[in-house]
Amino acid sequence: MSTHPRPPVRHIALACYPVAIPWMAMLTQGVTDYAAEHGGWSLTVSPPSLGSAAEEPLTLQSLRGWPGDGVIAAIASEADLRAAMRLGKPVVNIAAVLSEMDLPCVTPDHQAMGRLAAQHLLDCGLRRLAYLGIEGLWYSQQRQRGFAELADKAGVPCETLEIPRNIAAAHSWREQIAPLGRWLKTLRTPVGLLAVHDYRARAVVDECRRLGLDVPHDVAVLGIDNDLTVCEFSRPTLTSVSRDPRRQGYVAAQLLDDLMAGRPVFQRKILTPPQGVVARQSTDTVVVENVHVAAAAHFIHDHLDEPFGVDRVVQATAISRRQLEIHFRRVLGCTVYDYLCRQRCRRATQLLADKNRVKFRTLARTCGFSSVEHLRLVFRRQMGVTPQQYRKTALAKTL
Repeated sequence: MSTHPRPPVRHIALACYPVAIPWMAMLTQGVTDYAAEHGGWSLTVSPPSLGSAAEEPLTLQSLRGWPGDGVIAAIASEADLRAAMRLGKPVVNIAAVLSEMDLPCVTPDHQAMGRLAAQHLLDCGLRRLAYLGIEGLWYSQQRQRGFAELADKAGVPCETLEIPRNIAAAHSWREQIAPLGRWLKTLRTPVGLLAVHDYRARAVVDECRRLGLDVPHDVAVLGIDNDLTVCEFSRPTLTSVSRDPRRQGYVAAQLLDDLMAGRPVFQRKILTPPQGVVARQSTDTVVVENVHVAAAAHFIHDHLDEPFGVDRVVQATAISRRQLEIHFRRVLGCTVYDYLCRQRCRRATQLLADKNRVKFRTLARTCGFSSVEHLRLVFRRQMGVTPQQYRKTALAKTL
């Protein structure tokens, strides 16, 4: 039997939003992972705040007198901030609602999210951008700033609409969405649009459908958070910037551990970088001025899961194959076949990086390849590695 005394258990409260919110559940996973690696932590997590569950969320106010050792909390108001200061124990904030506060915090780099979104839309060839935000929210303003700064650097215009944050309290859904509809009608298409988060982006997709605007070719739409319950069930599926919440939770736990142990903390405000853009159908477009190349490229993007060749692409245009090849080389610097293979492989890389490990047979069919062997052949020629090698490297980066 070991004679070494066990270290004392640290009791940690996670006074966050309900973990039913997908990104918050992943943030909690990051905290849990840190706790598992370092041992000696006991976590108290907020229950679901559902009336039918007879539970209320864990708040900073309710932790008054709690005998634990530290708290990771979403400070969402001045009242939360005051309650955190009264606890008399280390608190790490993980929310970016208030711009200034004298508390250690670990928050996503919201400006970097905006820059990533803008770059993704610019890479699609879009030269008009727009941002849909929420009035008075600091993180919304930060996302807009990063988005607009990159647009300005690229020399493209950027329109902005901020919806009042409390409009839902006194208006019907149709009244709430009316300002968005009016604004969309004023935007010159094609345009790339970033919404402050996925729920607003989904509203943009729905409103575009009502107005007869094509997503992604008239309006390419991105959200932020990569909430799979929104992004994967949107039609078309929704491109989103992932904030990398697991990393945020892990770093927040690390900072709290240092504070509880009395170790020197040289950085009290930490920004975690976004994970990247998760590209889906809502931005699967290419914008070129040449109408023939645009028609062919849009056909390729819209039918990428079908096994077709160059002849069918030519049928989607009003010119001959020879003329189309000349236009493609002049505008995109490649042949029609090369562009088609490039887009199929791009779609394949997205699926290969998915932790669900889609079977190669399914992957080949989804990307329009006639067989797994055809997938391997084209993928290796385009990417320099086999699909299996690419998957191994991509998944290793997520660990």
